[in-house]
Amino acid sequence: MPNPPSSLNRRLLLGGALGAVGIGAGIGGAALYVRLDESGSIDPVEGSELPALDFEGLRLRAAELLVGGEIDPGDPEYGPAIARIESEAAELLDAMDTGAAVWPDLAPVSKAANFNNSYRQLYRIATAWATPGTAQHGDDAVAAAVADALAVLYDGGYNERVEQVDNWYWWEIGSPTALLKTCVILYDHISAERLQQYFAAVDRWCPDADMRVVNPNIHEVGANRADKAVILALRGILGEDDEKLRIARDGLSGTTTDEGRHSLFQYVTEDDGFYRDGSLIQHDNVPYAAAYGTTLLSSAGLAVSLLAGSAGAVTDENLPVLYDSVELSFAPFVEDGLFMDFLYGRGISRPQQRDFNNGSGFITALTQLAIGAPEEYRERWYAEVKGWVERSQETVPYGAQAGIAGMSRVKAILEDDAIEPAPRPEYSRVYAGMDRAVARRAGWSWALSMSSNRVAAYEMGNWENLHGWYLGDGMTYLYLPTDPKQFSDEFWPTANPYRLPGTTVDTREREVIAAAEGMVKHLPENDVAGGAALGDRYAVAAMDLVADGSSLRAKKSWFILDDAVVALGADITAADGRAVVTTVEHRNLGADGAPRLSVNGDEQPNDPDWSAELDDARWIHLEGVGGYVFPSGAAGLRGLRETRSGTWNDIEQGPTTGGGDLEVHSRRYATLWFDHGVSPAAGTYAYVLLPAADEAATATAAGSDRVKVLANTAAVQAVADGDLLAAHFWQAAEAGGLSCDGPASVLVERTEEGVSIAVADPGRSTGEVTIELPYSANEVVEADDTVEVQTGDRPRLTVRTEGSLGATHTARLR
Repeated sequence: MPNPPSSLNRRLLLGGALGAVGIGAGIGGAALYVRLDESGSIDPVEGSELPALDFEGLRLRAAELLVGGEIDPGDPEYGPAIARIESEAAELLDAMDTGAAVWPDLAPVSKAANFNNSYRQLYRIATAWATPGTAQHGDDAVAAAVADALAVLYDGGYNERVEQVDNWYWWEIGSPTALLKTCVILYDHISAERLQQYFAAVDRWCPDADMRVVNPNIHEVGANRADKAVILALRGILGEDDEKLRIARDGLSGTTTDEGRHSLFQYVTEDDGFYRDGSLIQHDNVPYAAAYGTTLLSSAGLAVSLLAGSAGAVTDENLPVLYDSVELSFAPFVEDGLFMDFLYGRGISRPQQRDFNNGSGFITALTQLAIGAPEEYRERWYAEVKGWVERSQETVPYGAQAGIAGMSRVKAILEDDAIEPAPRPEYSRVYAGMDRAVARRAGWSWALSMSSNRVAAYEMGNWENLHGWYLGDGMTYLYLPTDPKQFSDEFWPTANPYRLPGTTVDTREREVIAAAEGMVKHLPENDVAGGAALGDRYAVAAMDLVADGSSLRAKKSWFILDDAVVALGADITAADGRAVVTTVEHRNLGADGAPRLSVNGDEQPNDPDWSAELDDARWIHLEGVGGYVFPSGAAGLRGLRETRSGTWNDIEQGPTTGGGDLEVHSRRYATLWFDHGVSPAAGTYAYVLLPAADEAATATAAGSDRVKVLANTAAVQAVADGDLLAAHFWQAAEAGGLSCDGPASVLVERTEEGVSIAVADPGRSTGEVTIELPYSANEVVEADDTVEVQTGDRPRLTVRTEGSLGATHTARLR
């Protein structure tokens, strides 16, 4: 038997908050595909061991995957979740009217948005019906009401006879997914005649996972393909159709029509999919590990589980690509239960799904995928999950967001003493495939969002993300364990979109240009966005800013050091007669926060309307956040405390994602920015961010020469930190004795063991660059095949960057 729940585990899961839930315990109380050994340790059954199942067995397992099996409703860890499910279902049932429309506010049902949302709400009621402990559990009247409502939607809205209008997604994915999941749960309460009608509708709008019905020239990729594979698997199980199961399997591997070209289990070098460097792109050019990426992982994992033991069992030899994606494309961006917003695209504007929801959703998807994964993956994943959940217990408890299925699996992990929680990671990485960089440290995390002519600066669409103009212009995100709600606590509706940290912007007033249908995306003209990483510890990132709708241009670089991030800007030029600003910090202080802010050690007023010119600042400290050092002076630096107000409706008015929230939220902000003046010419800035540093450490850093700015020009931007040299060369140049004959990001570290070098061409514009080092070396310890070395007093490295897609090339000398 498993170890009894401890008060710690109960607190980890619930955190004193009401949770959302689903399921996870299996038939008879054991988790699906999970055995418990005599010590209570988790012992999942490998996918290859799963027995073949008849269709009834497949259907029962599908129901269990969707809403769970037997649980103890008296267990306090499930109580809040059960209460929430019951309350939501009761509210929906009270408002139902199974006449011409199921819900009056979703009439007429002939409108796609209305029948899509109606199906989603019926699935929630069906989940309550199947969840032990709810007032609706097993109630025949509730089941009959849902079955009647399904008939209304088919007869008056979603069927095989009507023509598609409005959003294609509601027809081909959203509606059939919720419809079939509801049918799985209430199978015994839906007539065979009605089931056949629903099958006809689904077959019309989702015949396979490859083609988009409304536009056969579009091949589905990523999350959409995985979602459709789930639909086909459910359709095959419910209709007892082996061929549908095989189509679902082949859809995952992309072998239905295009010989695997759109397989989910492969690496890509452009457009949608997983990249070898850990990048994950959706919608052609948008980094989307959160939301669409998590949906991809969840749906692909669910499809594999649904098909196991059936005629469509997945046997693709490339399935490990999906498993490897967990640690390459997802885990680096999980900040103790939160999923970083810089990979959330237009989803940041959705009030119903914030970073903690995405984190919980990813953990749920991961523990589902782990059920049938090979042991070496599963062991690492369980350790990560235990670490994330334990560290977030007091702030964003997993059980406050998760479904019962996920809770059951995570509960077992927490109670297994054989599983050691993984610590917070420590590394620095650059993701060339999606113009992103991240630094993870024991006490902080920092993320950077760039863009180029390959990766969109922003995505708007369906009236979402209406103020997202500068998200990809070098916005930086500072995550602190002591401030986990920085971005989830109404940041997006209240933040100043012209003052996002890290960005350099033309202050022109922007217009909302997102259309109600379709997508509005901006691909800037610049080639350069990306950088290089050295030893998984240090990194350089650079972006050649070409502003949207403005003459503004700027050379921007960031240097990730052990305990600091240096930001440099050069050649800041515009000619539009408007002010240009670079934001150092725009920190959400909460509803009534007033932390100490000191300039050169002098405390500034904490009045909400304080503002000041800070041209004489050498360093600034913001209590609870960290320090800011200005090594090249602070001419034009400005400071401001203010209370900002806004509504989610200002930035998101989507018909299916919570738009229309008119509640006014107010939050206090502390903002620091450089005012470069009107139409600047060759403007610059330089600042050092010291995350989580206290005031004394910030003052010490400001008085030290440890971190030096070696160059900040249109030719090269470079810093030195002890024995580390880091530079981005915009053209042939020299800095600190390090020279390069063309554009490249370069890091060089000298230690007692030798000299380590990392080089990348983030602009992908040169075929070869030559680096000359300021240190002597007589031996090549190791080098990539793309690197040729001439040793000596001034070693020269020739790096073949052509075709490397911005990847880092390395060598080690002594």
